[in-house]
Amino acid sequence: MKKAIYSVTILLAALISTSCNKWLDQKPQDGVVRQEFWKTKEQVEAAVIGCYSSLLGSPSGVTDKALAEYLFLWGELRADLVAAGAGITNEETEVINVNLLSTNSLVSWRALYRTINYCNTVLDDAPDVLETDNTFTQEQLNGYIGEALALRSLLYFYLARSFGDVPLKLTSTSTDEDIRPIAKSTQKQVLQQVLTDLQTAETKIKETYGTKQYNTGRITKNTVQTIMADVYLWLEDYTNAIAYCDKVIDSKNYSLVSGNSGFFSTLYYTGNSSEGIFEFQFDAQKLNPFYSMFTTTKRRYVASERVMEDVYTIDYDDETKVDIRGAATAVRTSDNTIWKYVGFNYATARAQGDSYAHWIIYRYADVLLMKAEALAQVNRGQEALDLVQVIRDRAGALDATARNPDAADTDEITTYILEERAREFAFEGKRWYDVLRNAKRNNYARLEILLNMVAAAVPADRQQSALNKYRDYNSHYFPIAETELQRNSSLKQNTFYQ
Repeated sequence: MKKAIYSVTILLAALISTSCNKWLDQKPQDGVVRQEFWKTKEQVEAAVIGCYSSLLGSPSGVTDKALAEYLFLWGELRADLVAAGAGITNEETEVINVNLLSTNSLVSWRALYRTINYCNTVLDDAPDVLETDNTFTQEQLNGYIGEALALRSLLYFYLARSFGDVPLKLTSTSTDEDIRPIAKSTQKQVLQQVLTDLQTAETKIKETYGTKQYNTGRITKNTVQTIMADVYLWLEDYTNAIAYCDKVIDSKNYSLVSGNSGFFSTLYYTGNSSEGIFEFQFDAQKLNPFYSMFTTTKRRYVASERVMEDVYTIDYDDETKVDIRGAATAVRTSDNTIWKYVGFNYATARAQGDSYAHWIIYRYADVLLMKAEALAQVNRGQEALDLVQVIRDRAGALDATARNPDAADTDEITTYILEERAREFAFEGKRWYDVLRNAKRNNYARLEILLNMVAAAVPADRQQSALNKYRDYNSHYFPIAETELQRNSSLKQNTFYQ
């Protein structure tokens, strides 16, 4: 599957061009024109696989970061688990220092909208193939439509959490005539569209593609349900968040990876484990971007000192007691290397040519902890604590990180769950969104969660400035990139950056 995914990248990019020359009316010598493509079910499948392919990197000739790199940066750089390495760039340092400008290339959303456009093209053009290929069934079309809707929804969910209000483009752009200025939709409107599309996708998409590799590398019905639980959690609709978590749990398609000596290899080195729900399928033909980010003398990021000292903690009296998620899983303690993506096993690093650890979007532990968070908000505190204990028992979490909140103390349980999510998902692109979600709940009733994180992460000489900025809720979202404002006359800069 992985090779098939990557092999259609150039084809899809050729079919879906967002920059055309009106005066040039020639067929590409070595390509496929759009009118000749949407004829068979095999071509529809190739286009859908191309959507997944675009998650792994930019098309040939396009200079941009891989989508997984953006998701790491957006989810971790503003949080408190990552520190600067020797090779960090000035732009990345400015994000850590809470000094974001619209000219910072890290706020580019092009990689996400590129894949959204691929999905839109499938949604626009795949139905017509029913008329040209009599072996193409409505059931097959439904499955492909469900995948495109779900993948587009996932990317809009990232955009809405990262930028707030964003343009909501639901049709494809393939010619100059399709390029029109489009204003931003509100975050609420975007997320409502996301839920509408996911509800449709849930009725259309396959429950299985036959193998664990395919079920983790493509979006299944359980993946859709997991995304919906996450969206409902963000929207503070806890009843629905619990209901969709239960759909995934009750499917019995997933289980936690055992917390034994095979934990690291199974979950992070090999990938597609019993726990995996959706993972970007990097392989030897398409390497991930993490080797240079986390290894070599010019590595850009390391784990913060507080990760081992405060998040996992160290038992200095008994070195055999370790949280299996900490030393040599999240972090190589000898030099604070971020280890999940560059380790071969607990002790040995990957070679550069073996840098194909998957980027995990969702895994079963996330479903359990999302459910716990929602349960805490509806006064089912003991059930929430029981789920947290399941996660801690699997990991061998140390006593120093245990809390014993009263089952009726929602705030303390919420804090405990947030801390457990930091331990479980360190460097998996979730930390900033977890902190923001909990800080903004009930009209920012717990803004201190975010402010305390800043105090732990931002250099001392920048802390007061950062704290002042984050007291303005509008600062919690990225600015619109200056290049996008120049391209789209209907876009207006986000309020904080005007």
